[in-house]
Amino acid sequence: MRDLSVAVFRPDDERLADAVELLESLGATPVPDPMLSVEATDATPREDADYAVLTSKTGAELVADSGWEPGSATVCAIGPKTADAVRRAGYAVDVVPEEYTSSGLVDALADELDGARVEVARSDHGSPVLLSGFEAAGAYVHETVLYRLVRPAGSGESAERAAAGELDAACFTSSLTAEHFLEAAADRGLREESIAGLEAATVGVIGEPTRETALERGIDVDLVASEARFDALARETVEAAAPTSRD
Repeated sequence: MRDLSVAVFRPDDERLADAVELLESLGATPVPDPMLSVEATDATPREDADYAVLTSKTGAELVADSGWEPGSATVCAIGPKTADAVRRAGYAVDVVPEEYTSSGLVDALADELDGARVEVARSDHGSPVLLSGFEAAGAYVHETVLYRLVRPAGSGESAERAAAGELDAACFTSSLTAEHFLEAAADRGLREESIAGLEAATVGVIGEPTRETALERGIDVDLVASEARFDALARETVEAAAPTSRD
């Protein structure tokens, strides 16, 4: 039985460390290759909204550092991990949707939003589903871009491994990780070779938007995680890859 090499693209903080630990616990060999880095904008969300929406751990930490106060707003988190981060930052969480996606949060709030002011505080690559969905429900929506997501310098080891046929699986957690993977491959003159290498690997993604982005750019996708969480993605990708990737 040979090692199952799995590329993971999480930011280079505890999220990457946790991902590596999880993959190792599943018997895989992680190929950590961060494809996202945070550049804070120093913007502060509005404090006069009826609903305040936070979509990430990074966003929760940045609003806390800025001294933002939600006032009487109903504070919404897009999923339980974001909710945990919001609570650690010192805020109460009022709403977490049953489905941990932008559309899930829209569905959870839609009946309450007619005429309401909604503040959405997130990255520069947030899904348009939140804004359009809230507006369609009758809300007045304001977006604050808390941070930009950029590709770290030096990323691309996974692209080299894929091009060399040395990658068994890859876990893409967002459209941007797929886009940055291909940019890193192109910087090395290996874009087509890396795509070909992924065809022989098992590619798992979180969410339909990520699947669509990958497919549009030529990356074959083998599975969409059953839940929008990295642990589900990792387990299901490893499980799918193991029968064909191990002797």
